[in-house]
Amino acid sequence: MTAKPARARPLRGSHVRAMVWALHIALPLLGLWLLIARPQADLRWEDHHAHFGLVLATAFLSVLLAAQIGRDAVARSDARLVLIAFSFALSAGFLGVHAIATPGVVVEGKNAGFELALPLGLAITAVPALLSSAALENGRMASVIRASRLLVPAVVVLVGTAVALSLAEAGSWGKPLAPDDRDRALTLLAIVGVTLYLIAAFRYHVLFRRRPSALLLAVITSFVLLAEALIATALARNWQLSWWEWHVLVIAGYGFVAYSARVEGRREGTSRGLFAAIGLEETMRNMRAEYAAALEALVDAIRVAADHGDQMQVGKATAALASRFELSEGQGRVLERAAEALAADRDQIRSLEALVTIGRNTRLGTPERELLALAGRLVRGAFPRDELRLGLIDDGALLLVVPEGDLHPWPPDDVSSCIAGDLVAPRVTVERHATRALFPLVVQGRSAGLIALRRDGELHERESSVLASLASQLAIALENARLHSRLDGLFRSYLSPEVATSLLADPRRAALGGTVQEVTVLMADLKGFTPFSERTEPGAVVEMLNAYWEVTVPAILGEGGTVVQFVGDAVMGLFGAPAAQPDHALRAARAALAMQQATTRVAADRPDWPRFRIGLNTGPAIVGNVGSQELRNFSAIGDTTNVAARLEGAAPAGGVLIGQLTREQLAAAATVDEVDPLQLKGKSEPVAAFLLQAIT
Repeated sequence: MTAKPARARPLRGSHVRAMVWALHIALPLLGLWLLIARPQADLRWEDHHAHFGLVLATAFLSVLLAAQIGRDAVARSDARLVLIAFSFALSAGFLGVHAIATPGVVVEGKNAGFELALPLGLAITAVPALLSSAALENGRMASVIRASRLLVPAVVVLVGTAVALSLAEAGSWGKPLAPDDRDRALTLLAIVGVTLYLIAAFRYHVLFRRRPSALLLAVITSFVLLAEALIATALARNWQLSWWEWHVLVIAGYGFVAYSARVEGRREGTSRGLFAAIGLEETMRNMRAEYAAALEALVDAIRVAADHGDQMQVGKATAALASRFELSEGQGRVLERAAEALAADRDQIRSLEALVTIGRNTRLGTPERELLALAGRLVRGAFPRDELRLGLIDDGALLLVVPEGDLHPWPPDDVSSCIAGDLVAPRVTVERHATRALFPLVVQGRSAGLIALRRDGELHERESSVLASLASQLAIALENARLHSRLDGLFRSYLSPEVATSLLADPRRAALGGTVQEVTVLMADLKGFTPFSERTEPGAVVEMLNAYWEVTVPAILGEGGTVVQFVGDAVMGLFGAPAAQPDHALRAARAALAMQQATTRVAADRPDWPRFRIGLNTGPAIVGNVGSQELRNFSAIGDTTNVAARLEGAAPAGGVLIGQLTREQLAAAATVDEVDPLQLKGKSEPVAAFLLQAIT
């Protein structure tokens, strides 16, 4: 089976542009090779004055670039810009030396300065160019800036000495070199300079891929062109086209940077900070922070102007920023409009954040007072420039919600009259350039409160929409809080608080099934209840049971126990589950004695009422939910529960009978009376039992 040829992937636009750029960069070297390979095409043109003017103009251009970059370097304290500016200034000096050393213009004869000044200058300037491409953050940046203050005078002295020697035609600098010496020097300078420039260009290319910029690309191109110029100096013949080519490459190298800066300046509308785009990351961060702070200042000015009706503040702030960043008048107006839009957006964002925050608190379980306090702070914070109130209707009266969540009487005004009509839709009125708006909190079709806003000025439609959404979201949160409160009360009325809390914290615990835990089970019922109920009216029987339950349930719950179930006159309590309690036996014993004491007080004047007998037993049991998907009950199942029920049946009226393990866990804390071992139903061996008298 023949494999299908892979389909060629189309080149992306960036790759195509990179190839076009590389082709243009390679053209000068191709031209140089053609001129060297075909000497007859390498025409001669010897014009000393043209050379003098051309090189001097290039030196002037390099000085201008150095000055512009240096200004940005000083303004930003950027080490990279310092090094680039130093490189351009250094090359300008050697360009000047090369121009002055032109034979027959300022000096008479041929000299070494004419042949070596520019190649030497290009090789030397490659050093700061390479250094500028390195990581110069933190302490290195300060070191470079300090060093530059010493290097500038040294360069001035070096260039000045070279000029003086050329003019005086003194020393080896003022005399021509032997051809072999010249060729060796040019080759060495070319090798050093090309290596340094190409490394610098590669590093800037890495930076360019991370942070694309026209000026970064211009610097890369400049370094490559200067490297090519050094190659040409080593291969070209004086005054031939190949010799003029490297002069053109030098001009192109600096000219391309100047042209890119000009284009960027026209696009930005200012020459300030153009070269900061090629600066260090710290410089870019500082610039972004500076721009953000400036825009924030303008936004604050617009907000102050809106509050006090003083538009002069906006004009002053805009003019100050335009002057600071050298903006044109048109750019200043654009900046002002942008700041106005930003101010509006910030207010909108603040309002939406309040809406989202209230939304997060619509979950069940947030207490109503906590919710109202939070909502009051958020709503006021979302509209800080307005007079804004949050009200709640309680028993037909409108009350003011203060920041702490408390309810105070609503200040007397015409808002209260709106409540009489049960406001269920937003109402906005405008009187004498003042806006008053009411946004009801509608719960179950009726107003449960409102957000009242008063503003000196217009209320925009999007602000009105946000306020309506805030009111709607707050109404949902309020309804949820009240619903949770009612459900929680009902829930806890039918379940032990421990079980209810456990289920609310983790609804997964409602699943059928259970786990084995060591618990203490309390079983209690009324001895003689059946005869009593036969001879007593049903209403009186229920009255008796409720009177007993009123004191027995708190006795169990007070010790952290769980009331598992009521069955007629019997009650089952559980200690050690669902919440683990290491001292469950002690808790159960205290609860049992407290039940007997409480029921004794209740029945003190009712001698005919039956009395409780209680059994306590400790041991392992399966604790969990039993029943069906439709109806289930929390319980403890196992031999421990069964024995507790048998102990309760054997206990005397008003007494508490406990099992062996319960007695062991109570230890010295319990005062007990031993009773004869009990032969309990379902047990092959007698069961030890003890009559509990007291707990110390």
